[in-house]
Amino acid sequence: MTPGPRRVFEMLRNGLGAPMLVLALLAMVVVPLPPMILDVLFSFNIAMSLVVLLAVIYVQRPLDFSIFPIVLLITTMLRLALNVASTRVILLKGQEGPGAAGKVIESFGEFVVGGNFAVGIVAFAILTIINFVVITKGAGRVSEVTARFILDAMPGKQMAIDADLNAGLLTRDEAKARREEVRQEADFYGAMDGANKFIRGDAIAGILILFVTIIGGLAIGVMQHGLPVGEAAKIYTLLSIGDGLVSQIPALLVSSAVALLVTRASRKQDMGVAMSGQVLGQHKALTIAASILLLVGLVPGMPNLAFLSLAAVVGYGAWVMRKRALEAERAGVDPEVAALPSPEQVANAELGWDDLRPVDPLGLEVGYRLIPLVDKAQGGELMARIKAVRRKLTQDVGFLIPPVHIRDNLELAPTAYRLLVHGVPVATAEIHPDRLLALDPGGALHPIDGIPGKDPAFGLDALWILPVQRANAEAAGYTVVDPATVVATHLSHLVREQAPELLGHEEVQQLLATLARAAPKLAEDLTPKALPLAVVVRVLQNLLIERIPVRQLRRIAEALVEHAAHTQDPGQLTAVVRTALGRFIVQEIAGPSEELPVYTLAPNLERVLQDSAQGGGAALEPGLAERLQQSLATCAGQQEARNEPAVVLVPGQVRAALARLVRHSVPGLSVLSYNEVPEDKRLKLLGTIN
Repeated sequence: MTPGPRRVFEMLRNGLGAPMLVLALLAMVVVPLPPMILDVLFSFNIAMSLVVLLAVIYVQRPLDFSIFPIVLLITTMLRLALNVASTRVILLKGQEGPGAAGKVIESFGEFVVGGNFAVGIVAFAILTIINFVVITKGAGRVSEVTARFILDAMPGKQMAIDADLNAGLLTRDEAKARREEVRQEADFYGAMDGANKFIRGDAIAGILILFVTIIGGLAIGVMQHGLPVGEAAKIYTLLSIGDGLVSQIPALLVSSAVALLVTRASRKQDMGVAMSGQVLGQHKALTIAASILLLVGLVPGMPNLAFLSLAAVVGYGAWVMRKRALEAERAGVDPEVAALPSPEQVANAELGWDDLRPVDPLGLEVGYRLIPLVDKAQGGELMARIKAVRRKLTQDVGFLIPPVHIRDNLELAPTAYRLLVHGVPVATAEIHPDRLLALDPGGALHPIDGIPGKDPAFGLDALWILPVQRANAEAAGYTVVDPATVVATHLSHLVREQAPELLGHEEVQQLLATLARAAPKLAEDLTPKALPLAVVVRVLQNLLIERIPVRQLRRIAEALVEHAAHTQDPGQLTAVVRTALGRFIVQEIAGPSEELPVYTLAPNLERVLQDSAQGGGAALEPGLAERLQQSLATCAGQQEARNEPAVVLVPGQVRAALARLVRHSVPGLSVLSYNEVPEDKRLKLLGTIN
């Protein structure tokens, strides 16, 4: 039983289409086909070429038709196979007359060229010249240049995608899709550059096949079938020309499709809308064209009716378009703005959850005189500096720092700016956008003139100087920075301090997703099997509070999985993780030095702190806490003068309490427990604090 159309489509969809197509092409080359089958295949070839051309016209962008090079190869192979099959039939049965090779070839030989083989040869030559010299050559050149430019621009596009990813403008999935699109674009135009060679070869093959068929048919008709030379020439020439035309017309359609596709822009657009909007969308151009047509139509001896009628049509189109433009100008409404809902519609619309705007994790508000620092069109460098800061901080702290949303605020002083974390202001400062900030690192040779000020990040005394004073200030030993760098440095300092506030559930979930790609079993065992996500978030926040980056996520996860069965208290788990990260923590504090200078607590002070910790973390007596802070601050100052790290080594039970006590009062002091120091690190005892 013959399979129905649905069964045929199912076979094609299940992967049998390609093998069946190859077998069909081989059959056309090897097995003689009857004229009726040739008619069907020639009609199918013309229909397929039309479908390809229309698909190219209606496709939104070239990459949406990424399979086009394969389609081009298949249509070329089909035409060549049909040429071989039809040539065989012409040479075998040409003596039977013009209908020996089927109705399609007979129609093209008799009706299209009027039965005149001289006219047929000229028509075939013109079609071949148009296809080979004009369309194919131009499309090939465009494909070659486009492929070269796209390959040259590929590294830059990849770097731009990485920059947008680091800036938080793209998610990882969006960046992956962009990279895949760049790769597909390069592959597509590279394939199109090579696929154009098929069309050129097809055009050359069509010419050769025509002359070979004419010469072979003339010889066979005269020598084998005894036909007169004139009659044999007429029969075989008309058949060969009909065969050539029925192949060249689909080839011309496909070549036109190639030219249309490679000359289109890579962005999404509808070709019909683009043509009507860009070619016919200028009423001035239509007005001038109508005037020229009117003048030509008034010249005696010209086809006046045709030119005057066309001038009237074009003039009417220009008038309609100009009327629309004037109406839009009187209304004073941009088309995009006109598409927005009116105030009445907004007032009558129901309030929904979409109207609730989320609070930005990081925000920067600037006064109106600082807007040039942000505006790229005015040469502002602040956006680029902030992107660089985000990239550096992301690598340092171990998670993606959210993008900084910048807006102007007229309530601020003209030269002031304000940094916000989750909508809450955390710092405000003023700068002079037309001056430079000069900082004295401690070895300035002589004072310079300037407006006294403070470094916003660290509160150091500084001077705001004119740009022309820069060389003099640097020669005197000052460190000179521009306003954009001042704001970016302040932002970097605050983000490091506020890192625990910026790490939430969503960020930790992204970190665990990244970990799952490298260690899927570990990520699966961590949460939700071993610990809830909230506990993991709290542990990571505790590490950031103590200025420990979360870059070592795998080591952190291993420690949490190992001790989750014993406790789920975030404080105890933080201590366990710190012990696992001991070598990394000491490396961050002391660097590659084999010796670690430390202070220790006196035994009586240790007992007091242990009793306080065992009593549920009760606060120390205020006088004792103040004296302890003063002693620790003195030790930290001595170490800073020696250019060495300040470290206090304490028992594990009191480390967290002491760290909380000195976190803000003695920020340069590191508090370590005994079990956090690696065994191969030598300790240098500097003194005992009592």
